[in-house]
Formats: sequence, structure tokens, C-alpha cells
Amino acid sequence: MRSELRAVRTGGVPVVVDLTEECADFVKEEADGLLQVFVPHATAGIAILETGSGSDDDLLSQLDELLPRDDRWRHRHGSAGHGRDHVLPAFVPPHATVPVLEGLMQLGTWQRICLVDTNVDNHTRHVRFSFLAG
Repeated sequence: MRSELRAVRTGGVPVVVDLTEECADFVKEEADGLLQVFVPHATAGIAILETGSGSDDDLLSQLDELLPRDDRWRHRHGSAGHGRDHVLPAFVPPHATVPVLEGLMQLGTWQRICLVDTNVDNHTRHVRFSFLAG
């Protein structure tokens, strides 16, 4: 298995960061296998969704509605409402697996691989790309 940890600057605001091109570059010299994308953080996730048409903003809006940034959370360290960030991975898991054939990810036409980070306390995240040959 080949694996690489990369830093992603998120800027301290809730954000959806498109990682698709980095993922494609990581697997382009591979044959067949599986790409695993994993974020080793308790307050971020990986989602496969369409971006650029508003879906990424819709996701963040719905997460705000579902998991409000207020004082209801028992987990209380960090900025106000930070407890909700610790619940995020139950809804947006910290991983995604994508099949790769002849060095090409087998995503649908509009599917993008994205880091979802609502934690305003951390401005840089790490994402692990791993390729398991078939």
C-alpha cells in the first residue's frame, strides 16, 4: 500500500475543500485498486458530492441547521458551539473509498471528493491518501 499525508489549509471558517484533483494526481500512475481518503481529525469529514453548483454551500447550511453552533453541547472546550464539530463525523464520516481502474478514479460525472471542516479553531487539517493495489 502506498500512503501519503497532506496538509490542507482551511482558514478557520466552515468550509468544503475539493480534493478531487489532488486525489486524481495521487492515483494517476497506478493500475487498478482502491483509493482511501481519510482525515485523522475528530472534527472533520470526507464527503463525495457535487460542488460549484451550490451543493457545497447547501451542505454547510444544512449542517448549521442540524448541528447549530450554540451552547447546547456537553463538549465545551474551544470556541462557542465547538461541541457540534465533534458530532460532525457521525454525519460526514472521516473517510471515503473510491475504485481506481487504470489510474482513473471511477467517480460519477459530477462527483467530487471533499474535505468538510466546520471547526473554526483549526486552520490547517491533514488528509491521508492511501492506494491499495488490486
